[in-house]
Amino acid sequence: MARTRYASDPGLVARMGATMFLLGLLFAGFASALVFLIMYYSSHRGGGGSPFNVDAFIFFAAVIGVGSAVASYYWSDKIALSTSGAQLVSRDDGPEARRLHEIVDRICAMADMPKPRVAIAPTQMANAFATGRNSSKAVVCATDGIMRKLDDAELEGVLAHEMSHVAHRDVAVMTIASFLGIIAALMVRFAFYSELFGGGRRGNNNNQSALLIIPVMLLSIVVYVISFLLIRMLSRYRELSADRSGALLTGQPSALASALVKVTGDMGRIPTRDLREAEPLNAFYFAPALRPSGQGIAQIFSTHPSLKRRLAQLEKISRQLGS
Repeated sequence: MARTRYASDPGLVARMGATMFLLGLLFAGFASALVFLIMYYSSHRGGGGSPFNVDAFIFFAAVIGVGSAVASYYWSDKIALSTSGAQLVSRDDGPEARRLHEIVDRICAMADMPKPRVAIAPTQMANAFATGRNSSKAVVCATDGIMRKLDDAELEGVLAHEMSHVAHRDVAVMTIASFLGIIAALMVRFAFYSELFGGGRRGNNNNQSALLIIPVMLLSIVVYVISFLLIRMLSRYRELSADRSGALLTGQPSALASALVKVTGDMGRIPTRDLREAEPLNAFYFAPALRPSGQGIAQIFSTHPSLKRRLAQLEKISRQLGS
């Protein structure tokens, strides 16, 4: 955790550690199973190689996975700004930019952390995000829509939530956690295309190649699903942690709760096409760019906890603070 005045969260630290440990075990098991499959396949071919270059197959998946993780870690701010179409603004870029800077200044003073760069995204969807591998590289962004919809106290609660992600180094944690899922997803895709486009060219070798390609694809699917669910669980908890940290920092959990209700309710009025365009940033956003849904199975795959759960936590904090 970064040294700021944001409240520490032992639960978040424990969950981060547990998730990393489980993903490490999963990765070790994945690697061991791949080695076993390759050795088993080779032995059943009399020591011959596979009909496709399995070493290159794994190598390219690893290289692309590492490249994606490195890009996400070092350039998450640039990627998020480019995807959202947001522009960095100075205090002199108009009344809305001045208002945003003043709120960010207050949060930085309360949290005793360096001021991030400030940006505004030209979209009517009410939302906000913050990203960056550390405080010195961070950027916090609010949309035109959220600045019009929320009053200063509500917007301060939202931005305090977002800046807690920077203070807790969530980008670094989620990037590392996502690495195995990226590798597994690539392995599934490579195995599928190897089978699809290599199938009609090698006669009897096709049946033998299936001994390796299909098990690798199935194994990769299992690993991807497990890592995906672990990462989603961690993502939902870190959003709860950011709500808690932001509410305790500002001392106004009711303002954050009010902002949550307004922003989530606003999603029901956003055109479906616009929501789809915003989906790549769901993991960053204060509230996901999705129409409000219940507690069904979809919640298992969500990056954010339900509105009901978030409001219940803020109500509990409000009672504790006597506000």
